Amino acid sequence: MKNLIGKLACSLLLLAGAACAEAQTAGGGSAPQTGENTRPKVYMYKEISSQNLVKIYEALGREANGKVAVKLSTGEPGGHNFLQPALIADLVKKVDGTIVECNTAYGGGRSSTESHLQAAKDHGFTDIATVDIMDAEGEVRLPVEGGKHIAYDIVGSHYTNYDFTVVLSHFKGHAMAGFGGALKNISIGIASANGKRWIHSAGESESSWGHPKQEHFLETMAEAAKAVADHCGDRILYISVANNLSVDCDCDASPADPQMGDIGILASLDPVALDKACTDLVRASDDHGKVHLIERIDSRKGMHTLEYAEQIGLGSQDYELIKLD
Repeated sequence: MKNLIGKLACSLLLLAGAACAEAQTAGGGSAPQTGENTRPKVYMYKEISSQNLVKIYEALGREANGKVAVKLSTGEPGGHNFLQPALIADLVKKVDGTIVECNTAYGGGRSSTESHLQAAKDHGFTDIATVDIMDAEGEVRLPVEGGKHIAYDIVGSHYTNYDFTVVLSHFKGHAMAGFGGALKNISIGIASANGKRWIHSAGESESSWGHPKQEHFLETMAEAAKAVADHCGDRILYISVANNLSVDCDCDASPADPQMGDIGILASLDPVALDKACTDLVRASDDHGKVHLIERIDSRKGMHTLEYAEQIGLGSQDYELIKLD
């Protein structure tokens, strides 16, 4: 009888343990999570203000510390859609950041360090922070893991001096990539002038843009972005401002005027999720002017960048949007 009771007790304990394990897997505890809880979070404020830029940075829960690089576009002379210093100043000061850029590969008013610094000064960026043109003294290579077009990315040599990167992007269209957001900002944006040609040529040349297939250019951009993200690990975060939604990039000296209204500020620890959320919000907008930006994105096969970035493990297109206002 005692043996029978003992066996029954053991069976009950085993059943209880199994039920406990099942509950942990389904709802919490230390068991692996599945489904919605594992999706990257994308935070959003509809109101675009300097205060909300700081708030959305804080919402990410990842503190920028050490020597902080704030990667943004200082804007081509003649352009006017770039993020304004008055909007971003509080955030840059909050993280005690240095604004970082690299020289362009297409000529224009930012192809040399001297002219680039002058453009940054003329646009008001040197009034709010130090501006570092990272390839002023050369370049370094960052390895690309899992790519098929390039084995390394070529970035400004000063980039390795920084401990943390705040990727502050102006989301908008782009003549070649379809759109510019977080991925473009850390790939072509952090690449040296030679590195920009390396990406545009899909790894064929550092001196010429070449003539690669459009998909190969977009895939190479994703590979270069992954090199930067892998280099940083958890010492990087991404904020995008979807305003002045021109079909043209801030690298354009004469960009088209925006034909749809502003969307807001978005932020994530996942650059793929962030770019996907921005494009989704454009498509979901009830603004009739969105057709121009959508046409620019789709005619350049811009969404392929995100598809390939997800494929090589840079991030996820499946995200949770959290509205903060």
